[in-house]
Amino acid sequence: MARDTVETHFTETVSTLEAGPPRDPGLPVREGTSLTGEQCASLFRRQLDSRLLDIAARWLRERGEGHYTIGSAGHEGNAAVAAALRPTDPALLHYRSGAFYLTRSEQAGRVPEQGIRDVLKGLTAAADEPIAGGRHKVFGHPDLAVIPQTSTIASHLPRAVGVAFAIERARALDVPGAWPEDAIAVCSFGDASINHASALSGLNTAAYATFQGQALPLLFVCEDNGIGISVRTPKGWVEAAARRPGIEYLAADGCDLPAAYDAAAEAVRLVRERRSPVFLHLSTVRLMGHAGSDVESAYRTQREIRADLERDPLVRTAALLVEAGLTTPDELLTAYEMAREHVLKIAEETARSPRLSSAKEVMEPIAPRKPDLIAKISPMAAAGAVREKAFAGSLPENDKPMTLSQAINRTLADALAVYPEMTVFGEDVAKKGGVYGVTRGLQKRFGAGRVFDTLLDEQAVLGLALGSGVSKLLPVPEIQYLAYLHNALDQIRGEAATLSFFSRGAYTNPMVVRVASYAYQKGFGGHFHNDNAVGALRDIPGLVIASPARPDDASAMLRTCLAAARTSGSVCVFLEPIALYHTRDLFDEGDGGWLAPYAPPARWAETHVPIGRARSYGDGRDLTIVTFGNGVRMSLRAAVRLTQEGYGCRVLDLRWLAPLPLDDLLRAAELTGNVLIADETRHSGGVSEGIVAELLDAGFTGAVGRVTSSDSFIPLGKAADHVLLSEEEIEQAARKLLG
Repeated sequence: MARDTVETHFTETVSTLEAGPPRDPGLPVREGTSLTGEQCASLFRRQLDSRLLDIAARWLRERGEGHYTIGSAGHEGNAAVAAALRPTDPALLHYRSGAFYLTRSEQAGRVPEQGIRDVLKGLTAAADEPIAGGRHKVFGHPDLAVIPQTSTIASHLPRAVGVAFAIERARALDVPGAWPEDAIAVCSFGDASINHASALSGLNTAAYATFQGQALPLLFVCEDNGIGISVRTPKGWVEAAARRPGIEYLAADGCDLPAAYDAAAEAVRLVRERRSPVFLHLSTVRLMGHAGSDVESAYRTQREIRADLERDPLVRTAALLVEAGLTTPDELLTAYEMAREHVLKIAEETARSPRLSSAKEVMEPIAPRKPDLIAKISPMAAAGAVREKAFAGSLPENDKPMTLSQAINRTLADALAVYPEMTVFGEDVAKKGGVYGVTRGLQKRFGAGRVFDTLLDEQAVLGLALGSGVSKLLPVPEIQYLAYLHNALDQIRGEAATLSFFSRGAYTNPMVVRVASYAYQKGFGGHFHNDNAVGALRDIPGLVIASPARPDDASAMLRTCLAAARTSGSVCVFLEPIALYHTRDLFDEGDGGWLAPYAPPARWAETHVPIGRARSYGDGRDLTIVTFGNGVRMSLRAAVRLTQEGYGCRVLDLRWLAPLPLDDLLRAAELTGNVLIADETRHSGGVSEGIVAELLDAGFTGAVGRVTSSDSFIPLGKAADHVLLSEEEIEQAARKLLG
């Protein structure tokens, strides 16, 4: 459907309207509604502006000055949803939310032109656009409580559940949150999106939480236009899919502004009073196709297209105002032409706005870090009495040297004691203390409000973290196994890592995702419990990937990640080698070489591990073995045997897989001129590929070799030994490299 068809239909239809007897604008605009004539007239102006922004988007695209044509035409009824909410209620909006955004902007006291300029600057990729700064066309603004969402289908629903959860949890913990205590969260999405796994995860998590009595003030708004690009949604499917235990279902005609407003007002009332979720199902239409390049006639009949046009919400609101005697057709048409001219004039102005002009400028908000502040925050410990209580009088620094698992446990306890906004959660982390006991005892010490179990859904776990982080809590979710993380990777890739980028740092989701990782564990094998694939994480811009091997490193690095999250909004993934959790010895049985004492707070500053700093062992001048994770222990053992043969070896533990410690890597490489990379991840797509590339890019001219695990999934039992990196392979590769 072309824009001229939509515009012509509006003008021709409005010109034939007949004015009714005048109504008091302070009274309902028609019988049976709570929407007043004054409110209706105001919302019509925002609906009109939204429609004209869609016209402007296509006009700009034709001139080569606009970059986005997925519009809101037919969905302008979402202005009613915004009107029913408060401007402080956090909103996560889909890409047909133009009228909602303009209404929210006006609610917040801004003049209408400001909202219009926001959208037009997004369409033209202007560098001074207020949310993404020309990086993407999104609806968002830090002053409007609108959290920007990318166009990944329905990926924001798990986060929306997390935001609603965080509103209540911040109040329960008596810590400052991002939203008012009585706020509710709202997220909108289309009918096709309800079938996506992330949407199902969000809806199921909301139902699951409510079923258990958890307060969750969340309004789901499905704007159902009956079609997803070209695929029809079966009639009745949205309602059938939406009806879940604990979620109230309401429906209304989204093309009828009073009906949409009344339903939205009731939905908002229920959510705000009951603190439980409501699913608001608005029937809408889609005008002018999915986007500017969409040829609807290829998959829809002219009768279907015409039927949508007859339900045009802008026309229906105009008719309502005329029938109520609040305006005349001539006044409406004059207002339309004046508004059209005004919007296109602003569009022409914004097309001349400066654009992003360099890679540095584009990438600036990806991962802003404050290393000096991180170093200052990282050593913070709770006050003496508080810390004594947290550890029941038995401080960890007075205990015997610890395993990796024990060190992480004590560090989490120290962090929970000093950061009241911190929460630890995931599958089995509470009473059980995790599959490997890493979180054992934390719930007993800090309560179920701060350490708790979740349902078995990694998207839900990460969604809770995303919503909590953007709401100013400090979430530390656990993913039970690295293989399970891939079930929900888009929550990190598409949601967590992009938020700062698409909001110029106005919104962040600080979080530290703990993941039981890698292979080599005894007696509990198979691919899904032994996974060595980290390539999908390493290519996510700005993501911090920590990979500690030793107990003392784990403590210091975990404190660093928590400080980075708090100070810079960093998204950190903390990979914990399962096989080293309970390891005690290094060379011989009983030597305790893999244990380490827990450093007292007085030493945390001097033992601070900055992001991107490696750790070196030995001072040999013949060979540098570069490794991480399980490879550290294997390489140290291999290095001792090589030293006994007369070779001088040093081992470099990278500790950080993103960003890689490039300065330390190059320095260690230059000291020997021979580098062997011992990489427990796969030969293809593994970490070693990146290390080799960095050495070459830095101009290293020495010899480089690598030994890795095979390009295989990890089988059960001893068969795994055939495909995993071994100490013997490290030794053989070292001898070959040294000639």
